Amino acid sequence: MTRRRKIILLTTTIICAGLALGAARARDVPKVATGFIADVLCSETFVSGLDPRRDLVETTHAMPGVGLLTWAMDYQVDRARKDVTVTLFGIGRSHAVYREGLGCTLEHGQGIAEVALPPDDKQPALLPEIAGPGLVPPQSEGLSAALDRAFAEPAQPPYRRTRAIVVMKAGRVVAERYADGVGPETQLLGFSMTKSVMSALTGILVRQGKLKLDGPAPIAAWQNPDDPRHAITVDQLLRHTAGIALGSSLEASLGSALEPVNTMKFAEDDMAAYAASMPLATAPGTVWNYHDGNFLILAHLIRNAAGGKPADALAFARRELFAPLGMNNVTLQLDGAGTIEGSSEMLASARDWARFGQLFLNDGVAGGKRILPEGWVSYSATATPNAWVGIGAGFWTNQGDSFGAKFRVEHGWPRDAFFAKGTIGQYTIVIPSEHLVIVRLGRSPNWPPEADGVFDLVRDVVAATREKGKMAGAN
Repeated sequence: MTRRRKIILLTTTIICAGLALGAARARDVPKVATGFIADVLCSETFVSGLDPRRDLVETTHAMPGVGLLTWAMDYQVDRARKDVTVTLFGIGRSHAVYREGLGCTLEHGQGIAEVALPPDDKQPALLPEIAGPGLVPPQSEGLSAALDRAFAEPAQPPYRRTRAIVVMKAGRVVAERYADGVGPETQLLGFSMTKSVMSALTGILVRQGKLKLDGPAPIAAWQNPDDPRHAITVDQLLRHTAGIALGSSLEASLGSALEPVNTMKFAEDDMAAYAASMPLATAPGTVWNYHDGNFLILAHLIRNAAGGKPADALAFARRELFAPLGMNNVTLQLDGAGTIEGSSEMLASARDWARFGQLFLNDGVAGGKRILPEGWVSYSATATPNAWVGIGAGFWTNQGDSFGAKFRVEHGWPRDAFFAKGTIGQYTIVIPSEHLVIVRLGRSPNWPPEADGVFDLVRDVVAATREKGKMAGAN
């Protein structure tokens, strides 16, 4: 496509957005694109330590339609100030700022909330160590072949661009591999896998009696009993059935820039307040609709229940979840108001994502101590009615009769598998019947479903670890 045709297409897209959405929301469309790029480049340059040019190419190639915009983007990575600025034809400026220990936050011109980083309380880990300090090579020929296939690139796009794989069997790493520039301590964006972590933090607060699944969620804007949003529960937020009118977060494409949920994420400082201010699209509990606003509201509830200040929420997450699991390479990024961006902004090493999965494999217990409420793991993996992708409360699941669950089982996934999933190829997969946790991180298109190679990876790993177990039994 020629440059002139690209300019015409881009201009037409923005004009059509203006006609469909009105001037105010159309003005946000360029900021959605530039905001996403600024945030990813900032996070994975200054937290992950990746090369921003390679990161930009891999990320945009994984997102259909975004390539129509990136040629027109100008990005500047300032390593001295530790910030990233992105514009589109000189408009839609987005500015992401890095702060030590807090990662990156989009700054929209009004400044961002000052946050005191909580001190490390040196709490010992309860979860047994999953691996030694060195890289764990595949423990069988079958596992080696599984990783070979997962890292192999197809001759033609879509490319997989696998960055990290960790396979754990019965609590120990039995295989891991990383792309160039990535290692066992490299923190990588989990995108919507962050939602599963917010679900776990919610569960801890339920165990402590500070939140309830049922009954009205304690959101200040919804406290009037005459407000139809007053009926929204924490359970409905976890299951994406709250009914809030924000559009959908299932797409990772150019068209998704038109959804108000993305205005919230890339043009608003206080994301949770924006989400809570929206009207209902459907009555609470009646319709399933996956969008990030549900988990941004949950993040605000977590902050309030933990003490109210940004540092309180960060300290709570560290004390109650990360430290007991030995998750030491983790960054929870914040919005401009200082609330954890609980829909998609956690970075962690592949090993730490595996430690998180192990907690759910262990039914919420680490080192003999109950971290999650009894029954929380089963609750998380129980299918939400009418959720066609197969999703529970913060986790995707193969339980139930959804299209997604059936599709995955037909492609070789065990029926009892459930998993944290992030866009463009992020997975933490828990398979209780096989005592397996499989982590895969990369930059792969969401469509077709086979693009990231995860169907092959799960089948290969299950077969390889079953065979290894048989050989060990024979000996």
